[in-house]
Amino acid sequence: MIPDSASIEKGDAEFRTGFYEPRNGLYTEEPLANGAKTVAEAEGRGGETHRGLKGRHIQFLALGGAIGTGLFVGSGGILALVGPAPLFMAYLSMMIVVWNVMNNLAEIVTFLPMKGITIPYFVRRFVDPSLAFAVGWNYWYAYAILVAAEATAGAILLDYWKTVVPNAVWIAIFLLVILFLNIIAVAFFGEAEFWFASIKFITIMGLIILGFVIMLGGSPNDQGRLGFRYWNNPGAFNPYLVDGTTGRFLAYWTAFVRAGFAFITSPELIALAAGETIAPRRNIPKAARRFVWRLAIFYGFGSFIIGVIVPSDDPRLLSPDSNATASPFVIGITRAGIGGLNHAINAAILTSAWSAGNAFLFSGSRVLYGMAVTGDAPRIFGITNKYGVPWVAVLATWSIGLLAFLNVSNTGAQVFTWFSNISTISGFIAWIVVMITYIRFRKALVHNNVLDTLPFKTPFQPYFVWFILGLVIVLTLTNGFQVFFPDNWSVSSFLAAYITLPIFLVLYLGHKAWFRTSWMIRVEHIDVWSGKREMDEVCALDVDPVPKNGLQRMWFWVA
Repeated sequence: MIPDSASIEKGDAEFRTGFYEPRNGLYTEEPLANGAKTVAEAEGRGGETHRGLKGRHIQFLALGGAIGTGLFVGSGGILALVGPAPLFMAYLSMMIVVWNVMNNLAEIVTFLPMKGITIPYFVRRFVDPSLAFAVGWNYWYAYAILVAAEATAGAILLDYWKTVVPNAVWIAIFLLVILFLNIIAVAFFGEAEFWFASIKFITIMGLIILGFVIMLGGSPNDQGRLGFRYWNNPGAFNPYLVDGTTGRFLAYWTAFVRAGFAFITSPELIALAAGETIAPRRNIPKAARRFVWRLAIFYGFGSFIIGVIVPSDDPRLLSPDSNATASPFVIGITRAGIGGLNHAINAAILTSAWSAGNAFLFSGSRVLYGMAVTGDAPRIFGITNKYGVPWVAVLATWSIGLLAFLNVSNTGAQVFTWFSNISTISGFIAWIVVMITYIRFRKALVHNNVLDTLPFKTPFQPYFVWFILGLVIVLTLTNGFQVFFPDNWSVSSFLAAYITLPIFLVLYLGHKAWFRTSWMIRVEHIDVWSGKREMDEVCALDVDPVPKNGLQRMWFWVA
């Protein structure tokens, strides 16, 4: 019989998460049955996923989802609004936030890289089942809408070449391709994502190098050595909303908020793929360590170069079409007198949209599958095929992508843009939950005196996570601050910025009221044991590959 001290977690004990079992005289939370090697096996719901993702697949999956139209096109909008200095500073600041979130997730999933794990699963295990329910649907919604957003972007990019094919046909082709890549074996998906992302990375590196050449005076025309010419005129800062120091700070802050949209849900891609990764305790830490440094190269140098080769008052930055004509890279190259590259860059942006859509469909389907396994979604979404792909969850997530067809109509496009804006705020909320989960996870390890057994540890913890948690909470609450300024009020803008907060609270509090769960699982009831022995045994069999020559040694370091 469960003692009264443990029955506080009644909702978590009885709501599809297992049972309490004495361990060392204490009653601990048991989201997994002892000896289970997969979450689906422990819950008795859903099929089993397969480990088919290699180290290079994992690394490129996360970067492929992080680097998209936000860098190629969206950065130009930030540059036009606030100037080059806030743009550069904002991307650097957001990379620090992303680094922390990535580290938090990497520590957790390398400790328990079980098949079928998702972020909501860890929230349920270490924090609270109601919070897991809310964040699970929050994640799924965000990923599903982002699939539709990338399909829309792909259609617009293809329309750049002014073909006679209607946009609806391009949207259909885009969606069918990513469905095909996701519905078959996960190894095939990983391979496709690897090559998609590789093309994109090569293009970005080429653009950054070309940007430095233009900056240092290598333009074919007579614009000469640019240096920091545009930082002086029209200026490094465009004060935002008000003049003076306050206006410059608000310029930085609005750039900070907008920069977050380019990174939203990208750190989670590695965590969501951990259960389908070969040698997870070797490959996940490697991907996590290199993730932020590669982002620093692409977003750090990229945002710097954009602000150097394009003045913030160039009218083409404000183009309403999200294609190559609005890309600051294209504008800078055109200003330098280099012709013919616009088509290549548009093709690269198209590749990035396809890559991101591919990654978002994978992640959204795995979140839905994980919720089905733990009982937060209908059981049917836990069905897998013989290749370990949760095909029903893939189809369900993909079907939301059909909202992209709203963009065929002007009125529909406005509605869809509103949905897309809401989904980006979901990412900030999700990061807050991730950090709360990490704090609880770490406290449970300390309580059980097993913190030293972590396979992967990151610096500055736990102090750094508290600082970033406070920062992201402020970002979430102030993401629509401009609507509160005189003459800037807009009902639609206010709702887009803040309606996600009450929706999330309704999901969280509604679940808690219905199942009568406690506010939070107490630390002494958090289970840090179930599944650990099995994962220790599986990962102990992994042997680091030995390079046969210098070329292979370099490849192992890169991928």
